[in-house]
Amino acid sequence: MNDIYQNPLCTRYASDEMKKIFSNDYKFSTWRKLWIALAESEKELGIDITDEQIDEMKNNIYNIDYDKAKKYESEMRHDVMAHVHTFGDCCPKAAGIIHLGATSCYVGDNTDIIQMREGLLQIKKLLVSCIAADAAFAEKHKDLPSLAYTHFQAAQPTTIGKRATLWTQDLLFDLKQLDFQLDSLKLLGCKGTTGTGASFLELFEGDHEKVKKLEKLIAEKMGFESCYAVSGQTYSRKVDYNVISVLCGIAQSAAKFSNDIRLLSHLKEFDEPFESKQIGSSAMAYKRNPMRSERIASLSRYIMTDSLNPAITASAQWFERTLDDSANRRISIPEAFLATDAVLSLYINVVSNGTIYPKVIEKHLKEELPFMATENILMDCVKKGGDRQILHESIRRHSVDTAKSIKLYGNDNDLLDRIANDDAFGLTREEIDKIVDVKKFTGRAKEQTEEFLKECVAPVLEENKDFLGAKVVISV
Repeated sequence: MNDIYQNPLCTRYASDEMKKIFSNDYKFSTWRKLWIALAESEKELGIDITDEQIDEMKNNIYNIDYDKAKKYESEMRHDVMAHVHTFGDCCPKAAGIIHLGATSCYVGDNTDIIQMREGLLQIKKLLVSCIAADAAFAEKHKDLPSLAYTHFQAAQPTTIGKRATLWTQDLLFDLKQLDFQLDSLKLLGCKGTTGTGASFLELFEGDHEKVKKLEKLIAEKMGFESCYAVSGQTYSRKVDYNVISVLCGIAQSAAKFSNDIRLLSHLKEFDEPFESKQIGSSAMAYKRNPMRSERIASLSRYIMTDSLNPAITASAQWFERTLDDSANRRISIPEAFLATDAVLSLYINVVSNGTIYPKVIEKHLKEELPFMATENILMDCVKKGGDRQILHESIRRHSVDTAKSIKLYGNDNDLLDRIANDDAFGLTREEIDKIVDVKKFTGRAKEQTEEFLKECVAPVLEENKDFLGAKVVISV
């Protein structure tokens, strides 16, 4: 197979679980299950179909001759009819009633909904596990002070754990959207060629109630509560857009996380997991590039742009059916799921197994904190009787000189020493160090982290505990 193109999402990135959901075996065995559900339901409503025919179909759900199906399709240029005939060849007694009254979208669209539902459930496992991993990281580092940044310029300090709550909150938003779409999914049902149910109304000799009951029975057999109330030949392609929008949202959250990690890696405050024989660069042997976070960013970008496909497809449908959606959907929907699966797996791996470097974090704080502490020093001195305006001018002058020394000559930040040596302040270096205790500058970061984890995250994890513990394997 090395002489033909293979999708890297399958060969390098996505999990076996997600690949199985969008595999040929899953797809075409689901087609057969739908044909069985149709036949069973029609039989229950009075159509002359025998138990023997249904049993024959059930015994051949997974007996799929792909070579035969390929041969049929090359002749018929119709994938559904190719599989109708392939199924019929191994079910000769049932061949005449397979697909009775249905159009191609009966198996095609209903299977797409089933695959997307299974895909969302797999994504939910990863998403809930990712939230748990973020929460554990936040709890562990909830009171570890760190520089915070606005515009990637040093700002007031925060804690490492507080920063992680921002990542976690984004994922909670994503989970809420995922649950909404998961709960909203319905089957297309069996509405016929233009969605009017005319073929089934004919089959049941004008009995409208039986036509309605047929859809209800099929939905129940396939594990759904109901079908969409109305459709053309296909279900509205806005459904695809709504589902892929959830994956797009997850990609946004993951990309933001990966950007933060890449910046922290540059600052040498955080390292991704790095195996003993891993190579960071083919040229520079010393390097430890944040390649997993870069891959998150790369695949997330793909997912976000891929979400345009269902948006445009939904807008381009003509009346009750047009086939310009088919080729696009075969590619764009599975690939969105496969890429999101890979992104969340990488996210869990990085946040669970990365390394924080507190001494480097402390060093960066010490480089900037003296400037941030000057207001506290000013207030302390004024309380002791100092002249606010004179002290303010002294701080301004010392700050300017210190900044110039750092930028022009690469010197250390000695602002606190300058203040200690200025008689106008009347402070010893020990007194200044007490004023400049970094924990006085992180506000409610620790408490906010604790409250967020307890009030916002813990209930969600408890509610979704059956989804915890997703299996994560990083292949490259």
